[in-house]
Amino acid sequence: MEKTTYSKIYRVIHWAIGISFLLLLITIFLRSTWLSNRHMAGIIENYLKGAGVTLTRRQIFGLAHQIQEPMWQWHIYLGYILTGLFTIRFTLPLFGEMKFQNPLGKGLSAKEKLKKWTYIVFYVLVVASLTTGLLMEWGPGNWRRPLEEIHQLSIYYLLTFIVIHWAGVFIAEFTDEKGIVSRIVSGVKKE
Repeated sequence: MEKTTYSKIYRVIHWAIGISFLLLLITIFLRSTWLSNRHMAGIIENYLKGAGVTLTRRQIFGLAHQIQEPMWQWHIYLGYILTGLFTIRFTLPLFGEMKFQNPLGKGLSAKEKLKKWTYIVFYVLVVASLTTGLLMEWGPGNWRRPLEEIHQLSIYYLLTFIVIHWAGVFIAEFTDEKGIVSRIVSGVKKE
């Protein structure tokens, strides 16, 4: 089997997308755990009670939202960054870089076909996530809630893809594609 080498632009885009996704996951994790409105409101309420200060439940949740908002802006910024990175990713094949490979090509093993279809499904889901995110920010206000419900499903495919991707990398590294990790870091096969 021929060993693939990766160009510098391929590697930069790959790692920039990967790091951006990991940072997005951190914002999602924080928003759904320690920085959730409910959790933050509970901390604020307990603190204020101890200090003898009383606020309405609505005021407490408003304060929690204000604390949470700067972190959530990072989620939005990272979404813009990913939109740019994927625009570059989808444009590069026009210039001979990072070509999309046909999963219906002749002579492909079942493993290769599965790998290529996995990436196609991943790209379709990423485009859906980025589009819903952009429409939540820039689209009509009455679209926000239904788009948000769709957008929130992104966490499931993203975590699934990360697990599949890393499992595939480890399997490849220890079976038929030794050096794949070295190649995605340095661009050349480690001898």
